Amino acid sequence: MGGDSASSGCEGFLEETREASPANLLIKVESFSSFSVNHGLGNYESRAFEAGGYKWKLIIFPEGKDEGCHVSVHLCIAETSSLAVGWEINVIFAFFVYNHRMENYLCFRGTTRRFNAVVPKLGFSKLISKKSLMDPSKGFVVDDSCVFGAEVFVIKPQRINECLSLVKATAPTIHEWKISGFSKLINNSWTSEEFVVGNYKWNVTLYSKGDAKANGKYISIFLSCNDSNSFAPNQRLKAEICLRIKTKLGLNVSHHTKNFSHWFMSSARSGGYSDFMAVADMNDPSKGFVVGDCCILETEVSVAALVLDAPKI
Repeated sequence: MGGDSASSGCEGFLEETREASPANLLIKVESFSSFSVNHGLGNYESRAFEAGGYKWKLIIFPEGKDEGCHVSVHLCIAETSSLAVGWEINVIFAFFVYNHRMENYLCFRGTTRRFNAVVPKLGFSKLISKKSLMDPSKGFVVDDSCVFGAEVFVIKPQRINECLSLVKATAPTIHEWKISGFSKLINNSWTSEEFVVGNYKWNVTLYSKGDAKANGKYISIFLSCNDSNSFAPNQRLKAEICLRIKTKLGLNVSHHTKNFSHWFMSSARSGGYSDFMAVADMNDPSKGFVVGDCCILETEVSVAALVLDAPKI
């Protein structure tokens, strides 16, 4: 990082070199050695140029602000009479000096700064030393000509505000669903009664021969947040879920379980598995998942987080 704080309150800058020329302004100064207070031209103010929907001017002080040891350059907003009362503009700007020898630009890039009616001008009081600028070996001044440039990027307010509310960890709510007449499910699917977790309404849908993706090889199970139908466009609810088909062969036999998390929203109101369990395993009497044409699906749900639009932060 280089540069000193300018009298107008601007911070230091980063120096870099690049081949691309400045996007907004180039100024060629001929007879640069005559560009001084003694010559009657203490500074030069460019004509207005447009950037980000605003008008700007570049001001070059050849003798700088420190007894002629540095060149100072400032950016000033122009034509402010048409701006609303209390206007503020956040800007990232960069100044350039062309290197004739290297055929590239020395770029001095500042941090994000705010222009307003009180501070309409910002820049660097020590952009580059006169000694370095005038050194023939550096290549900045050739045939007594020097080229300065400017690039201005206006940060326009297009921000969105959202609020993430994390829910304090609690024991998950367990809903047990006993499905009788498993082999007689109408249209291959069965939906549970509605239950409540975290003040939201839920239900579970089971496809005994799978959904369209399962190709009849797997049973499919999905948890739906019914309240998500009325969620605001950017509202989201995250839940941690465990789906479990319980076996009836005793405590020492493992249930078939899958865990997942899901963001529920109006466009994604359900989450689960197309391939929760192979149909062959589900219907295998030796595994004990279906006994007496009845199975038990257990669902554990805990609400982890809620995201809402935030009008103001």
